[in-house]
Amino acid sequence: MAWVPSAQAQDAAPAQPLDDDASVLVLGRVSDDPKSHYDQLKPLLDYVVPRLAGVGIRSGRILMAKDLQQMTSYLRRGQVDWINETAGNAGLLERRGVAKAFLVTEREGATRYHSVFFVRRDSPVQTLADLAGRSVAFQNPYSTSAYYLPAARLLDEGMKLEVLLSPMDKPVPGAVGYLFARTELNITTWVHKRLVDAGVFSNLDWANPQRMPPSFAQDFRIIGATEDVPRALMLTRKGMDPKVEARLREVLMEASTDPDAGEVLRRFIGTSRFVPIADEDRRALDKLGIGVARVRAEVE
Repeated sequence: MAWVPSAQAQDAAPAQPLDDDASVLVLGRVSDDPKSHYDQLKPLLDYVVPRLAGVGIRSGRILMAKDLQQMTSYLRRGQVDWINETAGNAGLLERRGVAKAFLVTEREGATRYHSVFFVRRDSPVQTLADLAGRSVAFQNPYSTSAYYLPAARLLDEGMKLEVLLSPMDKPVPGAVGYLFARTELNITTWVHKRLVDAGVFSNLDWANPQRMPPSFAQDFRIIGATEDVPRALMLTRKGMDPKVEARLREVLMEASTDPDAGEVLRRFIGTSRFVPIADEDRRALDKLGIGVARVRAEVE
């Protein structure tokens, strides 16, 4: 049996068993840091639950998954009702048929973003094609803008990706070697110190001086970019009660104009508002889902 902390209880309270009560709304999260993420999720769940009383919701719980595979299982079995995910993971969950995106999450004033590939100004690399036989730093194997999206773009360009053992390792001729640098700052540092030939992350990170120090930026240039995708998305499980889903959507969309929700949204990973999914978002998400599936099949 899965165990989850009650959203109505104190953080230190004992966990309660998950049941099949339709009056309980379960918010999920893929997490490697459950305590920190619980503190982000709990205010939003506590805000939403009483506003769904009219559609039969009486309480809420949070259920953490260690990875996307476990979250897929929770959604398929109806143990999680809704989650917030990156576009890459959202695309995968939709392709698996266990969830559907219903709102876009706006963070830092942005609802969409894209990936940018960059090199040192003195690098001989001018285009993405020139990365063949060279190395690129991604962030981590779960990042949309710093792995899934750019890796899919390179595959679309007809390139082969090969994982490297270290920055000193070299790919086979014609392949693009890649490593995971873990943080955006590490990516910029590795490129600046010539440990790798290129780095890639989002255009928002490119404009963030904490992730792209100005002293580094002046030595870099962009050689390519991907298409825009939604920044993050809210998803509900397949088979969720339509009345509950409709009311949840309404409450979340109205939160940005509710004075009582300001701190709740801020604590929810710096969210400013939730907006409807536009046609271009849907097309981008569908395409990204195909790209992510290809990355997982051909690269990982």
